[in-house]
Amino acid sequence: MPLALAYLLGSIGFGVIVPRLRGIDIYRVGSGNPGVSNVYRSLGKGPAALVLVGDAGKGAAAAAIGALWAGAATSTATGETLSVACAFFAVAGHILPIWHRFRGGRGVATALGGLLYLAWLPGLVLALGWLAVTLFFKVASIASLAAMALYLPALALGGARGWSLAWGAGIVVLVVVRHLPNIRRLFAGSERKVVEA
Repeated sequence: MPLALAYLLGSIGFGVIVPRLRGIDIYRVGSGNPGVSNVYRSLGKGPAALVLVGDAGKGAAAAAIGALWAGAATSTATGETLSVACAFFAVAGHILPIWHRFRGGRGVATALGGLLYLAWLPGLVLALGWLAVTLFFKVASIASLAAMALYLPALALGGARGWSLAWGAGIVVLVVVRHLPNIRRLFAGSERKVVEA
């Protein structure tokens, strides 16, 4: 039950809802991806910030659902494992949202939101690093892939062990697989920047 709730929560597409409130179909503008970068390019900072907070918030909320359902703090093995599993299902929901015909984003903000709940200090450092790399290189996919490379170490620094790390690895795999087209464009030198020159 908590895993299903986490998936349904993750399926709420803030990258679709926020533009739609402004009369814009995000699937028809820019890259067509309902993520923070495309919303930023298409609608500006304010809407992108709302999407970022919403997407990260649902990752954190899903992890919290796991902890509450287990009836224990995330420092206990059962609560921690269920929390990370719920974060995984929220990311899966974001990438393949049932509410939006399974056309979702790449899952980075949702994954980072889950990490902020699970291991707030390493999660905060990683989230700020993701933002800094994005601003420096102006290419969100570079920052996102770097964040995924450090996701498991950050989770481990927060105390995750065993099955929790296995679910965390699942999150990394989901996000990296969703970035395969970006990786191909990076190698081809054709990846889009967050802000076009």
